[in-house]
Amino acid sequence: MSQEQREAATLAAGAHEAPIQTDALIIGAGPVGLFQVFQLGLQEIQAHVIDSLPHAGGQCAELYPDKPIYDIPALPLCTGRELVERLLQQIRPFGAQFHFGQHVSTLRRETDGRFFVETDKGKRFLATTVFIAGGVGAFLPRTLKVDGMAQFEGSQLFYGVDDAARFAGKHLVIVGGEDAAVDWALKFASEGPQRAASVTLLHRRDALQAAPESLARLRALCEAGQMQFMVGQITGYEASGEARLGGIKVTGIDAVTRVLPLDALLVLLGLSPKLGPVADWGLALERKQLVVNTEAFSTNVPGIFAVGDINTYPGKKKLILSGFHECTLAAFGAAAIVYPELGKVPLQYTTTSPRLHKLLGVQTPAAE
Repeated sequence: MSQEQREAATLAAGAHEAPIQTDALIIGAGPVGLFQVFQLGLQEIQAHVIDSLPHAGGQCAELYPDKPIYDIPALPLCTGRELVERLLQQIRPFGAQFHFGQHVSTLRRETDGRFFVETDKGKRFLATTVFIAGGVGAFLPRTLKVDGMAQFEGSQLFYGVDDAARFAGKHLVIVGGEDAAVDWALKFASEGPQRAASVTLLHRRDALQAAPESLARLRALCEAGQMQFMVGQITGYEASGEARLGGIKVTGIDAVTRVLPLDALLVLLGLSPKLGPVADWGLALERKQLVVNTEAFSTNVPGIFAVGDINTYPGKKKLILSGFHECTLAAFGAAAIVYPELGKVPLQYTTTSPRLHKLLGVQTPAAE
């Protein structure tokens, strides 16, 4: 079965499944989306989370996982990866369900006031509230601009690793020059069950942008003949048999074009933010950002909130810290919708509230 047939079968199966019903659906699993899970949890609102990436963390984990961050309260220094790990630990008591590797293609309000949401993979939801925490939009992989290469996508051409075992024993070419490309090259060139038959890391320049220890390992593996590093750009391809990629044409800095045989091509050129279908959902936009109020960070559509870099309002600052503040007020706004019978949502403190202690799974301090 081809990749296209598998995806069609998945969509057909999803069409027969009843939509997942949830009080809150969060679009985006970056730091702000993760903290939104926490703040909703404090209001006893469980959430489902959708992200186009194959893992949590958004651009914080994907674009600068090892770069230092100095402005997170009480953390004088942490990396993007460490911040995401801490946030995942913090939200663990609330049991959020994640749906990775897919982006929202449809969002509309139903007659009962809830929102029908569907992803490009056929996953469907009915949500009382929706939180758009997609940063500057859905992050999609930068693709090769070589005519005819798209036909191999999903069979021999990949823009991410969802199953490392598929590359085991293959002659693998990895394109890219940053952490993700270097780290995967090291993984597939190292001993283990997922080791490739051969690994070539291809980058357009001689300089790689990755952690020093990773670059040292790469040099050692190249010197030992366990992998190779090549400088050049893909300018064409050679087919092997019917609709099969046999090799890529690489033009080097010496302007000479060579054919590099392969079984699989893994392209890791980073991510490009796309606003995508958000622009078609009837939400007020200003310079490709969602306009919100600052009382609950609600959009012009009641029940849809926008937090983090995707929103705009007077005085907006694109900081993770600002996004955390927005999540807090948005959660209170959602609680008023999910639990209208409560009237005004009371403010409670995690330091002293037995209810919040129970939700967090911590022991309430004994009264003095």
